[in-house]
Amino acid sequence: MHQTAFTYHPDFLAHDTGPGHPECAERLETIHQHLERRQILGRILPLTPEAASLEHIRAHHTPAHINKIAQLSTANGPVALTPDTIGSPATFQTACLATGAVLQAIDAVMEKRAVNAFCAVRPPGHHAEFNQIMGFCFFNNIGIGARYLQSKYHIGKVAIIDWDVHHGNGTQHSFEEDPSVFFFSIHQSPHYPGTGARREKGRGPGQGFTLNVPLAAGVGNSEYLKVFRTELRQALDVFKPDFILLSAGFDAHRDDPLGNMQLTEEGFGMLTREVVNLARDHCCGRLVSVLEGGYALAATAASVETHLRVLMDSQI
Repeated sequence: MHQTAFTYHPDFLAHDTGPGHPECAERLETIHQHLERRQILGRILPLTPEAASLEHIRAHHTPAHINKIAQLSTANGPVALTPDTIGSPATFQTACLATGAVLQAIDAVMEKRAVNAFCAVRPPGHHAEFNQIMGFCFFNNIGIGARYLQSKYHIGKVAIIDWDVHHGNGTQHSFEEDPSVFFFSIHQSPHYPGTGARREKGRGPGQGFTLNVPLAAGVGNSEYLKVFRTELRQALDVFKPDFILLSAGFDAHRDDPLGNMQLTEEGFGMLTREVVNLARDHCCGRLVSVLEGGYALAATAASVETHLRVLMDSQI
């Protein structure tokens, strides 16, 4: 069946970042309520995630990193692990569940129960290094997903596309020496976390398999679309991925408080169409999209709706 899968769990709301933090439970509550109101949820394949095993998480993160997050379970409340990243007693289980949601979505696509999938998860993941909590991120959901594709399904080439307004430093660093994973990031620059320059193209055997497109503040739909239709299309036409993973942050929206870009809901729809076309042309439509950033509640929810509608319209 050519269907879009959607994975969500109310336990994602248990990760408590404290009052006033932008990466809050209301992000997912607003998305889910909006999709219900717009009658989207009844038209997609619902997936109920289970926590990822430590075996799968260890394929990407060090034991010390995992243990540091696990120790939050004994905390009395929200704890600042870095100046911007807050953990709580529920964070470890929630982060394992978020990663598990991505793995389950991959299973649904690989088993042909769905042609593509969107994972409405938190905490996000693309800033998490193999041994470092960073930028609201604990486990690198996309990175663990790529390793899972390689180990369980023997996927030869994985492309990771990251359109979050912030550079996906953790994902890039995880694969910059790996020629079997192509990493593309389009992001505001200068901006947090300060990485993602054009000159960063991978290292050693992975040289040439990283493509960064840093853009100045104020860029909108047409400029983004041009990059997707030229640089990204050309790169993936050469790489020929067997599966595409998408770090879908919606904080490049013009209303987002953590970015200074000018994308609209319609712009995210157009970018989604380009990614769907790449998946259709190279890997039988196999695509899993994972929520990263997006902190303007209404704008993020509306952008997710547009994103899902394009995924749902995919015909392979």
